Amino acid sequence: MEFTKSLLKGKLIKRYKRFFADVEINKEIVTAHCPNTGSMKGLLNEGNEVYLLPNNNPKRKLKYGLEIIRTRKNLVGVNTHMANRIAQHALENNLIKELKNNETIKPEVFFNKETRFDFLIEKNKQKCFVEVKNVTLFREKNTAEFPDAVTSRGSKHLLALIDAIKKGYKTYLLFLVQIQNMEKFKIAKDIDAEYYHNYLIAQKAGVNFLAYRCNISSKRIFIDKKLKIINA
Repeated sequence: MEFTKSLLKGKLIKRYKRFFADVEINKEIVTAHCPNTGSMKGLLNEGNEVYLLPNNNPKRKLKYGLEIIRTRKNLVGVNTHMANRIAQHALENNLIKELKNNETIKPEVFFNKETRFDFLIEKNKQKCFVEVKNVTLFREKNTAEFPDAVTSRGSKHLLALIDAIKKGYKTYLLFLVQIQNMEKFKIAKDIDAEYYHNYLIAQKAGVNFLAYRCNISSKRIFIDKKLKIINA
């Protein structure tokens, strides 16, 4: 996935009201849209290097969008709306070895009235649901974690994936690690013990869990490496 325009480098002043971030660019402070409503734990230190995508749409009030933050020497992609686009690019270009050579790829498919999964793919008459979770948390060297806050929605998706298996689907949950230099992945059970509990149940029920790291730069983001998942 390539950015449509060149990103502008700046320094983070603060993020506030979830959707806004003040950034210093060339000694001028601008307000950027923050396309991530999560906690962004560990990413928001004042002075962190950030990259903004300029926006010239006259209908939008804010002329910049926050895309990348550099923290502890690693670039982190923080735009949650990019996650599915990155995943779709990977599916279409066979970058995920467990999900290669699909005959059809359909985004945003309803499983039931309450639950919509990110992708429905089909190969050799086997239909598979794929749910994508964007990962931006790392507290230990080279180890990414999810979630960065309690996520009841995440637990709901795990239980729905189990239900889909019972109805004949194969199911995958892809942890999309938008963090440079990560080598391992684990569930942050100290942050959300309920999610970890449901993750173990889903694992036993046959949900396939994958963690893939992204290659990140100010020009493009794409999946480049599978990570080892640690059940610790």
